[in-house]
Amino acid sequence: MEELYNIQLSRIIDKFNLESLYLPDLPDNINVSCARINRPGLQMAGYYDYFEKERLQIIGKMESEYLTTLTPEQRTERLEGFFGTKPAGVIFSSSISIDEETVSIAEKHRVPLLRTSERTSEFMAALIAYLNVELGPRITRHGVLVEVYGEGILLLGDSGVGKSETAIELVKRGHRLIADDAVEIKRVSATTLVGKAPEIIRHYVELRGIGIVDVRRLFGMGSVKLTEKIDLVINLENWQQGKMYDRFGLEESTMDILGIEVPMIVLPVCPGRNLSVVIEVAAMNNRQKRMGYNTAEEFNKRLMESIGSGTKPLS
Repeated sequence: MEELYNIQLSRIIDKFNLESLYLPDLPDNINVSCARINRPGLQMAGYYDYFEKERLQIIGKMESEYLTTLTPEQRTERLEGFFGTKPAGVIFSSSISIDEETVSIAEKHRVPLLRTSERTSEFMAALIAYLNVELGPRITRHGVLVEVYGEGILLLGDSGVGKSETAIELVKRGHRLIADDAVEIKRVSATTLVGKAPEIIRHYVELRGIGIVDVRRLFGMGSVKLTEKIDLVINLENWQQGKMYDRFGLEESTMDILGIEVPMIVLPVCPGRNLSVVIEVAAMNNRQKRMGYNTAEEFNKRLMESIGSGTKPLS
């Protein structure tokens, strides 16, 4: 069963500068656990099948205007039925005027009542994006996360294979460190993973023989970043004599992380190999693939055309 996460309502209020019309408790004590939200138009009409009260409810001008078309008795009945389900919270958008009856019914059922000056669509988009990040499923992986030419590279491998040393070399070459040793990974959408460092070890790197170093203080603020999406996984392993490593790049491997398939390559580590340069090339090549150009496929196509035309391929 997927673990559920919570966020304090106070953080949402502060993030979006919401006006609190009624709170049944201190906002720090009220938790929101669902990243999905709802516009309760059907509920105002009395339809509650498939209604999820765990969602924050957004009432815009359409729902508000619909309520004005009802008789006072109908309006009270619909509001009682809606607030009686005890939703996680109700937010009025566009600075909509709220009468005392609505506030009174919210107080009766102890439902948080908030208001924003933002328009409904813009507010919903921002709120959904924020909740997806804060409440997304997450795991922690032993590894290093760096940003190389705008690509988020997750370095994995056994302890002592050289992940931290490679990260320091990349930082010296102008790239940025996000996390060393432990990487907290969140799924923020159906296609996107974002990684960051646990707060206690943020900006720190452990180098065997030296100890813990503070990358931000040694190399400056431009050498670190708080979060980064994960575009490519690179698995570092000690070179194994006799093992066949991919030499053309036609075999595309992926790693499943929280249900998302992330491109993955295996880099063998051996003395004299400059891993930081190889990783830079891997990052640029991965970006090129995402932009629609695959060098390995293009080379293979040219090779097949050369063979088909009778021209002797270059050896």
